[in-house]
Amino acid sequence: MKKLFSNIKGDAFGGITAGIVALPLALAFGVSSGLGPSAGLYGAIFISFFAALFGGTNTQISGPTAPMTAVSMVVIAGIIATNDGDVSKALPAILTVFLLAGLFQIILGVIGLGKYIRFIPYPVVSGFMTAIGVIILLTQVLPSLGYYPKEDTEFVTQFKPQAEEVILENILKEEAGEKILVLENFQETIKRASNITPADILKESQTLAAKETSGALGAIKAFPRAIQNINLLELLLALGTIFIIYGFKRITTKIPSTLVALVVVSGIAVGFNLDYRAIQEIPSGIPEIKWEIFSDFSLGSLTPYIFTALTLSLLGAIDSLLTSVVADNMTKTKHQPNKELVGQGIGNSIAALFGGIPGAGATIRTVVNINAGGKTKLSGMIAGIMLLIIMLGLGPVASKIPAAVLAGILITVGIGVMDYKGLKAIPYLPKDIKFGPIKLSSEVLIMMVVLILSTFWNLVYAVGIGLVIASLMFMKKIGDLTAERSDVKSLKEQAWADEYNFPQNLREEVFIKHIKGPLFFGSTSEFQALSQQIPATARIVIMRLGRMQYMDQSGLYAMEDMLQDLKKKNIEVLFVNLLKQPRYMMERIDIIPDFIPTEHVFKNFDTCVKWVRENVKDEFKN
Repeated sequence: MKKLFSNIKGDAFGGITAGIVALPLALAFGVSSGLGPSAGLYGAIFISFFAALFGGTNTQISGPTAPMTAVSMVVIAGIIATNDGDVSKALPAILTVFLLAGLFQIILGVIGLGKYIRFIPYPVVSGFMTAIGVIILLTQVLPSLGYYPKEDTEFVTQFKPQAEEVILENILKEEAGEKILVLENFQETIKRASNITPADILKESQTLAAKETSGALGAIKAFPRAIQNINLLELLLALGTIFIIYGFKRITTKIPSTLVALVVVSGIAVGFNLDYRAIQEIPSGIPEIKWEIFSDFSLGSLTPYIFTALTLSLLGAIDSLLTSVVADNMTKTKHQPNKELVGQGIGNSIAALFGGIPGAGATIRTVVNINAGGKTKLSGMIAGIMLLIIMLGLGPVASKIPAAVLAGILITVGIGVMDYKGLKAIPYLPKDIKFGPIKLSSEVLIMMVVLILSTFWNLVYAVGIGLVIASLMFMKKIGDLTAERSDVKSLKEQAWADEYNFPQNLREEVFIKHIKGPLFFGSTSEFQALSQQIPATARIVIMRLGRMQYMDQSGLYAMEDMLQDLKKKNIEVLFVNLLKQPRYMMERIDIIPDFIPTEHVFKNFDTCVKWVRENVKDEFKN
């Protein structure tokens, strides 16, 4: 506790500054997510406070971030679509997924997986981060042009026939749930269908129109209509915001340019009483717990989203721990990764209970905090309190912020979040894989697969596919390297130094196998070719295993198959310098002593040679 208040002045400045920087981003991320600005604010308040209190990085400022919001946006849109476009109806399921993601993060921290997050391949992270930037840019083009598909009457009208079909299908589903047979109670169906109003059809048509234009691909489809229906005022407000954000940085970086843009452009819009579109109203009271999360909870309805929640938790873990590394480099400290995951999980869980969107450690806000003097966890807690005060005192004022301003802010976020370092490296990475006559870099391939699939298909599945491809390519590379260093050749080829004095007249009859590196599933195919490469005249194979540090189950059974083949050919196998782990594996399935007697396992090459001299027939001795 004493340490917590050891830097009150610096932490106060750091926390207040970070809170001010977080305000426009929290509002923008909330609007982008689909749950409104208040959801972004709630997420920023609770995650910032509780992640700092329970986390393992003293200077970390947490809250909604671009990657977390992009994934959340997909989750929210999917659940809303399955609930007839009704946000209030879908909200309990959405918040339950966010709560589950937070709980998963706590579990990841408790079981100690925080230190393993760093092993996720860079091309996967690079492709994902660039995709996040592209998605944000594409999805914010429409609001920056002042185009909202649900309000385009001509466009919405196109979906009325489909809307009528959907409504009728829902009626039939309701009747099936009530065990009403349509053929026997056709009049009931007609009665319910007759109650469908034009307003019902319009609402469903708007939902379908919004669904058709959601996501990156939907934004591209809607772009031609958006160009035809540009709202010049909204466009000017968005462009003005972008101009100030980039331009003000050239004047000074001491005052956050994002906040300046928010205040200036919003002030002009309100001061001149312009006819702009404002963001949703922000509640000015204390946030309340969403008890419907628990009252509407059912395991069956949650099951489809478990993988999504786990992916969201992993993404938050990666995002947070990368920021922790940045904080370590700036403060010359060392964060506690597992404790940080627990803190992030607690913050996300509490935020979900109050209706906030999930978040993670935010790099820019953390850097601002450190530069302003923040050194302890108190700074992150103050940032959360600062946002709460702003919400309680300025909620009605913030509700007048133009939606186009937040779209402009998000466009700059999208530009900034892309991994330019990875993109610039594309021409220079080695082309190590072939597709017919085409040569490609495996890293570039992984990055592009993740980038394209994340942008136009599914963020969650794209990361999983990227990890699988990266793992397979890594295994192939390791297998190829192991095979290169583990050739099967007669003694006269590439002998080791202590093999030069081997009896001359045994050099073609005794083969030596050098295994350099692990024997695992990536190297078994080359190893299995051993028995086919040994001539029929061979009588003994000496396997030198001192550099085989590890053997997995695939390698174990490959060894067993090879020994069986050699045994059928009456070829004796001798092991030299067998290490502890491989020996343990071979003893578990009785390769030793069934195939290789313990007296044929030698500690060194000299004792093995001595045994060969003593046991080979006289005609092969010197």
